[in-house]
Amino acid sequence: MGFWMIVILANLIVGVLVGLTGVAGFLLPIVYTGPLGMGVPEGLALSFAAFIVSGALGAMNYKRVGNLDIPFGIRLSIGSLAVLGVKLNLVIPEGQVKILLYMVVLLSGVSILLRKDKAQTEGGGKAGYQITEHLPSTLALGFVTGMICSLSGAGGPVLVMPLLVVLGVNVRTAVGIALFNSVFIGIPACIGYMTQCSALDLLPVLAAALLAHGVGVVFGSKNAVRINQIILKKGIAVFSILIAVWKLAF
Repeated sequence: MGFWMIVILANLIVGVLVGLTGVAGFLLPIVYTGPLGMGVPEGLALSFAAFIVSGALGAMNYKRVGNLDIPFGIRLSIGSLAVLGVKLNLVIPEGQVKILLYMVVLLSGVSILLRKDKAQTEGGGKAGYQITEHLPSTLALGFVTGMICSLSGAGGPVLVMPLLVVLGVNVRTAVGIALFNSVFIGIPACIGYMTQCSALDLLPVLAAALLAHGVGVVFGSKNAVRINQIILKKGIAVFSILIAVWKLAF
């Protein structure tokens, strides 16, 4: 009973946070490989399945309010349709993958914490480099971030969103694009990790996790305007840093 409660509550809470802020999906692998004691392939397979759901639902909501550049999102996602991260996971020892995972969570938390509020609300200046105008750079960014995310278990938005903002994309549009992109990162990664474990044994867990995660994302998306997102993101950042430091230390 405790196992199922953790699965449902973790996916529900993370889904709400993803719906509210676009980030926090990277917390799921920690729950699966930590308190639930699952192996890395099983934890990442379940996590990326959830990222597909949250990415699709979140992207639809951002598109509805005009904060999703679909043509650019497609170009970025073409580069992300790679399974190199999954292939690397096959040859890197599980212990090292866990260290990489927690390092990504730590750096992600730090990046959220250090991001300036002005940049979050204004999305950076328009006078600088605009990645949306450069196809080779867009494909390269999609490939590199897709590889890192599929290897480490970082969902996508927490890594892609700040990079897009730095490269000239408005922050709200960056969140929408990152959620859209996470679907394309998640599909090959989920399939790749599913082939490394017993998919049939995971089906009951997968069903419960995706249902709870989807409910959380829908609820979070509908209530995003009611929450001070700056404070919420700072809280997620601090929580992520503390969890990552604890797991790396012990």
